[in-house]
Amino acid sequence: MRTILARRYAALFAFAGLAFASSAMAQDKTVKIGVLNDMSSLYADIGGANSVIAAKMAVQDSGLPDKGWKIEVLSGDHLNKPDVGTNIARQWIDVDKVDAIVDTPTSSVALAVSNLVKEKNAILINSGGASADITGKACTPNTLSVTYDTYMLANGTGKALTQAGGDSWFFLTSDYAFGYALERDTAAVVTATGGKVVGGVRHPINTSDFSSFLLQAQSSKAKVVGLANAGGDTTNAIKQASEFGIVAGGQKLAALLLFINDVHSLGLKTAQGLTFTESFYWDMNDQTREWSKRLQKLSPKGTMPSMTVAGLYSGVLHYLKTLEVMGGNPHDGAKVVARMKELPTDDVLFGKGTIRADGRKMLPAYLFEVKKPEESKYPWDYYKRIATIPAEEAARPLSESECPLVKK
Repeated sequence: MRTILARRYAALFAFAGLAFASSAMAQDKTVKIGVLNDMSSLYADIGGANSVIAAKMAVQDSGLPDKGWKIEVLSGDHLNKPDVGTNIARQWIDVDKVDAIVDTPTSSVALAVSNLVKEKNAILINSGGASADITGKACTPNTLSVTYDTYMLANGTGKALTQAGGDSWFFLTSDYAFGYALERDTAAVVTATGGKVVGGVRHPINTSDFSSFLLQAQSSKAKVVGLANAGGDTTNAIKQASEFGIVAGGQKLAALLLFINDVHSLGLKTAQGLTFTESFYWDMNDQTREWSKRLQKLSPKGTMPSMTVAGLYSGVLHYLKTLEVMGGNPHDGAKVVARMKELPTDDVLFGKGTIRADGRKMLPAYLFEVKKPEESKYPWDYYKRIATIPAEEAARPLSESECPLVKK
């Protein structure tokens, strides 16, 4: 009898221990977020320090620190190299116990980190990496893309320019995963819209001399020269294209990915007339203006936020709101991401939205044109909106998705 009672008490204590452990896990209110991006090279102005500021603003705006949560934001420079980015992410997760990695511009880095995050059951909130493959054939239960992708860019700029008569294209493409995906997705849209691709050339990332590439584009006689690159590569290509008389000679220059920081660097005299697609612009409404000016005051260079910085803020805020709904941090990446997909998104920058099964946040995109110098009325007044692309058109249809998480 005593043996039976002893066993029952042992089982009772074991159950109580498990219940206590489960309760403690649910009440764990510690979070570590790592901002992983380019802090020193061609994409530093797009994200860099501004991304870290945006993450800290999201922590503050979540209200969780005032409710007893301990939230830490780390930052690291991946140098646009997948091995460097993966090593930093592994150190963060294994040693520093980082729960979520955010930003990850440079698609090759984002794809590599996404695989590691799945292996470690952490979280990747990608706002900087553009490849549509991140939520396509390379999707995982631990990764979200919250700002834009190459499909969105292609269906904005590519379709608009082809429909406007630019029915022959030559691509000048950055030689890594992002460039390949952007050229692929834009070429598909050009062809589907009745145009044709007459050629293309690939250039090394962070190159300074585009002369040979631009000469090939010029000799192709294509109506549109599509720049499938980003950041410093885009601005250098545009400046040198002006020197070569590409536009003056009758060809249209298509910046398939252009950020407000690029326009600021180029100046309106050089950038005027460029057509491009983004999901955020600081001057859209009173709420975006107020938030952007807040960030600008904290920015080391006094710059306005790019769309990837805005997307990062939105993604981190939704992540923290989700943890609050869950009652604590379970430190289980796949579980948290699944809950983030269930809950509607809502913030001052993008309004209300949803996150699909493939991890793609649904949000509208906008076709913009850079203003002429005389059209700009105040600092950073650079864009005029040409068209709005509904969220359902800005994202690849789930019926066409290669993501294994999507049930068809």
